[in-house]
Amino acid sequence: MNKTLRTAATGLTAQSRYVEIIANNLANVNTTGFKKVRPEFQDLLYETLKPAGGVARTGVEPQNEVQVGSGVDLTATRKILLQGDIEQTDNQLDMAINGDGFFILQKPDNTYAYTRDGSFSVDRNGDVVTAQGYMLQPGFSIPEDAIQVNITRDGVMSVLLENGVDEQTLGQLELARFINPAGLRAVGDNLFAETPASGSAYFDQPGFNNTGEIIQSHLEV
Repeated sequence: MNKTLRTAATGLTAQSRYVEIIANNLANVNTTGFKKVRPEFQDLLYETLKPAGGVARTGVEPQNEVQVGSGVDLTATRKILLQGDIEQTDNQLDMAINGDGFFILQKPDNTYAYTRDGSFSVDRNGDVVTAQGYMLQPGFSIPEDAIQVNITRDGVMSVLLENGVDEQTLGQLELARFINPAGLRAVGDNLFAETPASGSAYFDQPGFNNTGEIIQSHLEV
């Protein structure tokens, strides 16, 4: 009886986790750059009560084993990294990635995080940052007299100054890619962290070597 209850409990736990994961996917259906998660399960150990291949008392060799399983377990949550829909916005600093890659962010502790959320703005110092204040890398500072920001598909950011004539190039945006992006760890705030499963990040210019392109004034949803 105890084994029966334990087996049933694993099923209840697995079903509860499944519902939690699906609920989180639904809750984030409008979250910019969110990638839904698919739960993966596997059955647990089996007890073999009667092996195949032996000769039964009837003198007939049984063709099937008699096994009793011990339940189910959640083994992985796999991120579905499909391209999301790209929608136009009114913000010059909004960026969508059309293809593979992640924006590179620097956190206050000088570590890096990665995101598909291209909702950027300017802080009081003129730096291009996320809603949480994480700086977009390799670092871009918008001059006070800038009246327009331009971002090309290959990631060159420039500004038009208030005299309406001079254009100033701020720098070259890079995107991070991973051998196994499904191995990234979601850490909240639309951020991902590198793990041994994802492999180390390598950086490339948008639009080159199968890296996605930048679409200005758009967001991936």
